[in-house]
Amino acid sequence: MAGPLSHIRVLDLGRIMAAPWATQILADLGADVIKIERPGAGDDTRSWGPPFLADTDGKPTREAGYFLAVNRGKRSVTLDIAKPEGQALARQLAERCDVVVENFKAGALSKYGLDAASLRALKPELIYCSVTGFGQDGPRRDQAAYDFMIQAMGGLMSLTGERDGTPQKVGLPIVDLMTGMYAAVAILAAVAKRERTGEGETIDLAMLDVQAGFLANQAMNWLVGGKVPHRAGNRHPNIQPQDVFPARDGHIVLAVGNDGQFVKLCEAIGRPDWARDARFVRNADRVRNEAELSPLLAARFQDFTRAELTALLDAAGVPCGPINTVPDVFADPQVQHREMLCHLPHPLAGSVPQVVSPIRMQDAPLRFDRAPPTLGQHTQEVLDELGVTAEQRTMLAEKGIV
Repeated sequence: MAGPLSHIRVLDLGRIMAAPWATQILADLGADVIKIERPGAGDDTRSWGPPFLADTDGKPTREAGYFLAVNRGKRSVTLDIAKPEGQALARQLAERCDVVVENFKAGALSKYGLDAASLRALKPELIYCSVTGFGQDGPRRDQAAYDFMIQAMGGLMSLTGERDGTPQKVGLPIVDLMTGMYAAVAILAAVAKRERTGEGETIDLAMLDVQAGFLANQAMNWLVGGKVPHRAGNRHPNIQPQDVFPARDGHIVLAVGNDGQFVKLCEAIGRPDWARDARFVRNADRVRNEAELSPLLAARFQDFTRAELTALLDAAGVPCGPINTVPDVFADPQVQHREMLCHLPHPLAGSVPQVVSPIRMQDAPLRFDRAPPTLGQHTQEVLDELGVTAEQRTMLAEKGIV
C-alpha cells in the first residue's frame, strides 16, 4: 500500500540536518523526495565521519553515519545550481513538485531565481519552506547558525547540566531535529490547506524561534513564577521525586508523576510512613522538600540491586527504568518488538541499518524500502523524467552541472 503522502513530490534543497530531517519524515510518509546535491562533494554530512559505512569488502565508503541518519527514502540528483543551466533544471524540477524545502542563508537563493517569490511566481500553488538559523527578517537575519550555538543562545544550555557544573548541550542536535519536526508539521498543514483552497504557502522557520518555542514548562516557570530557571542536573523542577538514583550496583531513573505513584513507591520499598509524612504528602510538598526526600530515597535504594529495584517498582506500577546505552536500546525486547531497526538494500554495502520512523498508521502503514542514496544515484532517472536527452545529459556532465 502506498504511503499517505504518495501523491506529493518534494524538491529537497536542504543540507546537513534540520531540512533533511523534515524531508526524511515526508519520505517516510510516502512522498517522492528529490534531493539536490553538489556534484563531486554532495551534502556536507557525507564527509562527517568516521564512522563510514563499509562496502561489501569491508572497506569504508564515502557514506558517513551522519548522512545515513537523515536521508532515507530520497532520490539523489547532482546539480550545480550556481550555474544558469543548473538553475534552469532546478526550476523545471520545482514546477513538477508540490513542495520545496531549503536551508540556505536568508535571501541566498534569490540570485539563482530559486527563492520563494521566484518559484511561486512560476507555480502559485507551490509550498515553499525555508529553514534558517534566525528567520527571513530581524537583526540576526544574515547570521549563520549551527545547532550547538542555538542551544546556547536559546536558553537550553542554561538548563542542562549539573547544578554546580558547566553548561551542557544535549547529546543530540536537538534544535535541528525539532526544527525539522516543526517544518514537517508546517508543510503538512500547508498541504491540507492547499487541498481545501488550492493556494500554496511560504513557510519561514527559524532555529532560534524553535528553541524558544520548546522551552515549554521552563519558560512558563519563569513567566508565571518570576524565578529564572537554572541547571538542576537530572532533577525535575516541578515534579518530585524525579531524578537519577543509585542502586547497589548502578543507577536507575525514577519518574514519579503523581501522589498516588509516590504512595506506591513508598509501599514497594517498605517505607509507607514516608507517604504520610507532612513534608512529602503532596507533590508541591515534595518539590519544596526535595533536599530532604532525595537523600532518604538514595539511602534506601542502596539495599537493592538495579534489577531488584526496577522489578519491584515495575510490579508496583511506579515509573522507573535503567539508563541504557545505545546498544542497550536496540537490544530492548520492546524496541525489537516494535521493529524500530531495519536493514535496507544498499548498492555499495549490500545493506544499511536504519532506525525507522516511530509513526504507526493502521490503514496507511509506512514502508521503508529505499536506503539513503549514494551521491547522484538517481540523476539519470530524474533527468529522464524531465525529458533531458542523452546528448544533453553528456553536455551537462562535461560542464560539471550534473
